[in-house]
Amino acid sequence: MQQAVAAPLPAAGKRSGNFGDKVFAGVAHASGYFVLALLGGIIVVLFMGGYKAFHQFGAFFLVSTEWEPVQEIFGAAVPIFGTVVTAILALLMAVPLAFGIAFYLTELAPMWFRRPVSTAIELLAAVPSIIYGMWGFFVVVPIMAEYIQPAVIDTIGELPLIGPLFQGPPFGTGILTAAFILAIMIIPFIAATMRDVFETVPAVYKESAYGVGCTTWEVMRSVVIPYTRASVVGGIMLGLGRALGETMAVTFVIGNTNRIATTLFGPGNTIASIVALEFPEAEAGSLKLSSLLALGFVLFVISFIVLAISRALLRPGAKS
Repeated sequence: MQQAVAAPLPAAGKRSGNFGDKVFAGVAHASGYFVLALLGGIIVVLFMGGYKAFHQFGAFFLVSTEWEPVQEIFGAAVPIFGTVVTAILALLMAVPLAFGIAFYLTELAPMWFRRPVSTAIELLAAVPSIIYGMWGFFVVVPIMAEYIQPAVIDTIGELPLIGPLFQGPPFGTGILTAAFILAIMIIPFIAATMRDVFETVPAVYKESAYGVGCTTWEVMRSVVIPYTRASVVGGIMLGLGRALGETMAVTFVIGNTNRIATTLFGPGNTIASIVALEFPEAEAGSLKLSSLLALGFVLFVISFIVLAISRALLRPGAKS
């Protein structure tokens, strides 16, 4: 008995399908190459624009605290210090709150309440940074100056060792205020990431822990956090990257002074804020413009390292 043989596909249809696959593959490859080209273009433009400053000051540019446009002496140490300190302080304030929000939404909140809160978190992430800056300047700064900073100066400021960090005139603006605004801004990003990764834990793992008598916190500490540790750290790094590059919100409340603050209440600067303030006044081809572009290159390098680490931690299959 002769076996039936499947009829071959029509030649025209086969050619059409192959052509469509090739077009789709070409567009996908072009999109990937475009991203790399755009990234490389930004790096080249910033480096070439800042080359004059790098050549003029050398490595001294990264450690100098002087910023004297009249004498054409520029250093990056003050804005680098302000950028790193405000970002780290923002993480210290934001991570516990973001973890609490994610923990509540995934383990404690009733089902009907989870969606509205999750939507509110996502809406907070969409608020423009200048709105946060205006809110910080008109609401947070007066509260800090009138109530919080004087109380902290009279209490924590009197303690040994850490006391000097909480002293100084209570102007309301400064490093700590900028860090607080940044913390409010990055909480939605970190909380949303934690919530999503907490929900990826297989239910059987948590049910097994509950079955042997674990409490909700014990399940979170011994099951959920170990299972999602890498992704949680990756989400925190994404929040750090957001904090490092923030501009307008920080500019409103940090004080914008080109000196390294010795207290958390002292004014300072960040890379993004000093570029936003002084870029319009920089003349084309000037050493000042080159120094600002060099600062942009330094910020890009810092942010790129942070985001690269976060992407590595968030890669599929990373569990520890």
